[in-house]
Amino acid sequence: MKPIDRAQPYIIGALFIVAGAIHFKNPQMYERIMPPYLPAHAQLVALSGAFEILGGIGAAIPQTRKAAGIGLIALLIAVFPANLYMATDAEKFASFAPAWVLWARLPLQLFLVLWVYNATVRSPKPNV
Repeated sequence: MKPIDRAQPYIIGALFIVAGAIHFKNPQMYERIMPPYLPAHAQLVALSGAFEILGGIGAAIPQTRKAAGIGLIALLIAVFPANLYMATDAEKFASFAPAWVLWARLPLQLFLVLWVYNATVRSPKPNV
């Protein structure tokens, strides 16, 4: 396995830990981007932040990596409606980013799902 392949779970872990911590540092930002049809915004923001931190920690531990990866993929799918909401109501979120960036985030979610899958869930292939 190449060094970059060995490092990816730790990189993913660090990214999710930081992202999760931001949920607690600035929860209002995340509450604002939640679709109005979802209940309990504050609680969902805290829950998603906690799961990001736990998933990030789990991705860095070889024994929990696969389960953490599956959990992070589920989380990425679960938060997709917020990204879609932002893109489809881009004028409301102009202070966050231009509309094209909000739309570009949608396929980025797929990239993140694939990256997490390849780095944590899929069995590594031996060097050939």
